[in-house]
Amino acid sequence: MEHRKIASNKVLWIFAIGQLGWSTLSGIVTNLLVFFYRPGQEALNDGQTLFITKSTFLGLTVIGLISAVGRIFDAVTDPFIAGKSDSLRHKLGRRIPFMRYSAIPFGIVTILLFISPVNGVSTVNSAVLFVCALLFYLCMTCYCTPYNALIPELGRTQNARINLSTFISVTYFFGTALAYVIPVAAGALKSSLGYANSYRVSIAVLAVFAVICMLIPAFLIDENEYADTTPTKASAFSSLTATFRNREFRTFVASDILYWLALTLFQTGLLYYVTELMGLKESMSTVLFITMSVVSLCFYPVVNIASKKLGKKKPVAFAFMFFSATFLITAFAGKIGIPGLAYGIIIAVLAALPMAILGILPQAVVADISEADKLDTGENRQGMFYAARTFAFKLGQSLGLIIFTSVSSISESTGLGYRLTAVIATVLCISGGLVFLRYNEKKVIDRIKQGEEEELNA
Repeated sequence: MEHRKIASNKVLWIFAIGQLGWSTLSGIVTNLLVFFYRPGQEALNDGQTLFITKSTFLGLTVIGLISAVGRIFDAVTDPFIAGKSDSLRHKLGRRIPFMRYSAIPFGIVTILLFISPVNGVSTVNSAVLFVCALLFYLCMTCYCTPYNALIPELGRTQNARINLSTFISVTYFFGTALAYVIPVAAGALKSSLGYANSYRVSIAVLAVFAVICMLIPAFLIDENEYADTTPTKASAFSSLTATFRNREFRTFVASDILYWLALTLFQTGLLYYVTELMGLKESMSTVLFITMSVVSLCFYPVVNIASKKLGKKKPVAFAFMFFSATFLITAFAGKIGIPGLAYGIIIAVLAALPMAILGILPQAVVADISEADKLDTGENRQGMFYAARTFAFKLGQSLGLIIFTSVSSISESTGLGYRLTAVIATVLCISGGLVFLRYNEKKVIDRIKQGEEEELNA
């Protein structure tokens, strides 16, 4: 049996920098795209221009449809790219070539998403936005699917998987937090550049930084030293089908879809909750997100240590339930005689612990399942497992965007629609936790331990 090098923590941190890059670009689009093209009254009063119509068709907005179709396209291409990556025969390995060649286009398309040819409402703007959205999600798939497939390869032991999941969760938080800095940076530039251009310049600067981060692991990590680069022979479709035959993976994916549905509603609505329900300035969303991130990071060592002792199932199920309480409190923001800032701080602090748990452990759960499946089947389908997961949760994100843009338009002037999105997120999160309780963690871990013993005796 081939013995590969065990990745050191230094290598794992280098790898995690790539997630800092792609999560920054993803955070920009997740947190700002709908807000930029479907501005609330506060933003319009501040000088933002409408570039696409806010009208609805069958209850769906144009920006909601574009975002949802983009994510569905992204989900559909995930298994295709995963299959290509799993079967790639290249001197650099199966994953690194994809990461090297997709990083720069990924950054460029992110910038183009916020540039409209016509300075006003126009179908041309909608068409350009639609094309750029498809290209954005294609580039994201080409980088992220091979990137995620390296997680079980670099984290080849239980402790290493948890450590790596912790590291990439830290960089994910910082990447998403950087995206929340944009309203602050744009605010400083509005007087000289105008509302829209201040956002565009801020996004462009951050995108350049993100691309540099994504290229660091692509050029500094030698995949051949740590990973099994033997290409698979199965087609993408047959590999995807075999992946979903795994019962524990199906259980995980079902809970993951519900989680991402809830989280997408919450993330998309955060700027609206802050400005429309709490009556705060856009820039306060940055302050509140940083507060949540700092408190959440304080929990990371606790989650890391506890999961090694308790396993991953109990903490994840707890996080689902705790998060649902946070969403429910958000639904009542501004309704009780509490200042808006106090509401924001309460929500940020309560969200910190479940964000820490769900930021770290789900990736490790997928790594466990893919490793156990590899031992059972003899097929190295790590790329397909992560692609199948992203295929499922991106469908959840797409539905979340459609639900948010449709429900939030209900009695928009009173904020009722925004409150309803938080209530729906609460129900979805509780449902996801109940589904995850069906995951048989003991069976998966026992199979991995058996495989580790077989490797030592080989």
